[in-house]
Amino acid sequence: MVDGDAHSELLSADWNQEWMQMQAARHRADDSFEWDKRARHFRPLETAPYARDFMKLLALKPGESALDMGCGAGSIAIPLAQAGHPVIAADFSPAMLGTLDAGIEYYGLEDRITPLELAWDDDWDLVGPIAKAVDVAFASRSVTTTNLKGALAKLDRTARRRCAVTMVANSSPRYDLHLMNAIGASVTCSNGFVYAFNILIQMGALPQVTYFESPRRDTFDSLEAGVADFSRMLEHGNEDKIDRLRNYIVQHMIENPHAGEPGSKGVPQGRYMLDHVRKVRWAFIAWKPVSAPSS
Repeated sequence: MVDGDAHSELLSADWNQEWMQMQAARHRADDSFEWDKRARHFRPLETAPYARDFMKLLALKPGESALDMGCGAGSIAIPLAQAGHPVIAADFSPAMLGTLDAGIEYYGLEDRITPLELAWDDDWDLVGPIAKAVDVAFASRSVTTTNLKGALAKLDRTARRRCAVTMVANSSPRYDLHLMNAIGASVTCSNGFVYAFNILIQMGALPQVTYFESPRRDTFDSLEAGVADFSRMLEHGNEDKIDRLRNYIVQHMIENPHAGEPGSKGVPQGRYMLDHVRKVRWAFIAWKPVSAPSS
């Protein structure tokens, strides 16, 4: 009770401060150098199931413009541009933007996609899109920032009609939850989307949340290669599960009928895969911008 009135910690909690503390405790930071190293693996040759589901939920109207913040190699920006939408494709990784440039040239989308080197923590008044520059502003799997409220506010200021983000709604995409459960390994689930939802409520928005799952296939060329690949998941106290991991792979590895064909990132698939499909659950959060147009 505060001055005789009921006090709700849910409504008064500083969700952004708690988010900042959680990010500070992370073992690995997301930075442009890390994504520069990954860029060579991103060569999307077709629209992946995740991207199709995301764009369906995004529900752009014909001809609407968009900001794709954290665009990576263009897995969303390129199909949106192919569908007739002008896209500002922004990312903090120069190497990712270089990969995007190759895709733009390959598909002939120079007049539809405007690449922009931009980080969440940059001063968008100086280097970002102007206020209300696009109809829809979104961040697909790319809200990698310490200041979550600031990031959401930047999307809000940039969009005229709609904003959207996707965030993990179970374990990190780094983990195969089915495999981890099978070998008795512990997994910390990510509920970061809850912070985004509550921050948006405090900003005065009315966010809508839709959950969907995207499939992932991990392929490898030998048992040892599979063990080496999946062992990256054995961290935070799970390092002693390596023998269980090896035994699981021995029992569940099968021939990959698409071996040698390009995967979702354009990299040739390996000879083997596991007999289950890894699924990642996402929270798609959309809201109508609450910031006023600039005068």
